[in-house]
Amino acid sequence: MTTKSLFDSVRLGRITLPNRLVMNPMTRSRSDTEGRVGELTVTYFAQRATAGLIISDGIAPSPNGKGYPRIPGLWSDAQVEAWKPVTKAVHDAGGRIFAQIMHTGRVSHPANMVAGSKIVAPSAVQLDGQMWTDESGMQAYPVPEALDDAGVEQAKNEFVHAAKNAIAAGFDGIELHGANGYLIEQFLYPGTNRRSDRWGGSVENRIRFAVEVTRATAAAIGADRVGLRISPYGKANGTSEYPETDETYMALAKALAPLGLAYLHVADHFGATNGGPGAYPKLEALKAKLRDIWGEGPFLIGGSFEKDSAVRAVKEGTTDLVGFGKAFIANPDLVRRFREGLELSAPDATTFFTPGAKGYTDYPSAAQEP
Repeated sequence: MTTKSLFDSVRLGRITLPNRLVMNPMTRSRSDTEGRVGELTVTYFAQRATAGLIISDGIAPSPNGKGYPRIPGLWSDAQVEAWKPVTKAVHDAGGRIFAQIMHTGRVSHPANMVAGSKIVAPSAVQLDGQMWTDESGMQAYPVPEALDDAGVEQAKNEFVHAAKNAIAAGFDGIELHGANGYLIEQFLYPGTNRRSDRWGGSVENRIRFAVEVTRATAAAIGADRVGLRISPYGKANGTSEYPETDETYMALAKALAPLGLAYLHVADHFGATNGGPGAYPKLEALKAKLRDIWGEGPFLIGGSFEKDSAVRAVKEGTTDLVGFGKAFIANPDLVRRFREGLELSAPDATTFFTPGAKGYTDYPSAAQEP
């Protein structure tokens, strides 16, 4: 019996990853007002190209999906052209990169959006709290507009269009962001989906949007180029635990497992803040069930690991791939540091979402440190 290692290569769809360390998708807010990335983003991702796989920032598929200030887009030709130097730089450095397609739905504010766009969601349920706008600081979330049937179809088509644009921009594939309380999860979650039509009510209806978006995207660019991120039991952007949590995500996995997707990505927000994997037993039990349902398809868990727990999870077969976020922010050469047992640098949280190079491209590799 062969024991898997964190540093082994692994097949992912039509590409081979040199190791099982994945750079998690992280919003970094470094794009211009038109949703175009620039030279800083080229440098940022190229610096981290030794990751087995890079998953990009959340990228808006349409003006309606651009909820935060300075997040990138993939709906226009200009945005596609802006991403091409990024993917080329990563590939030239020997790396592989997926684009995360993120429609924020109700998690938005007009001050952060393109003129003429609108804030949409499955139902007109306002998110409590406030979000940052560069224009006016913290502002309350507005009440979103409930999507009609035509709006649902438009939103689905926006994901597909952005996925095609991602491939045109040179990405190796895409990840659909079905987590963190954004549009896809807003359909899954009964607190934000109060519909009584074919898109809401029963578990079968609530998973329909996620299933149809995934199938349509897979048909457009190839299933082996499509991953899906989910966050069951998460508490981001107004989501929380509900009685049908397990049933919902197991039904979703069963519907999608036969497609042959690149991977299923389960985000573990509990472990990230409470000491590592196992911090929330209900989620641990569900992850094991999802792993079984997913079968031989690549399985990714992100957000809860340190090096030792990551090594153990791969060795024991809990997961095929392990995602790291903040560790990759502060350690562009994280793979080398893990492999050689080098000390890790700590990230500066005050610069996670600020414009400019500080806290973005100025973290040194171990070879550059004094």
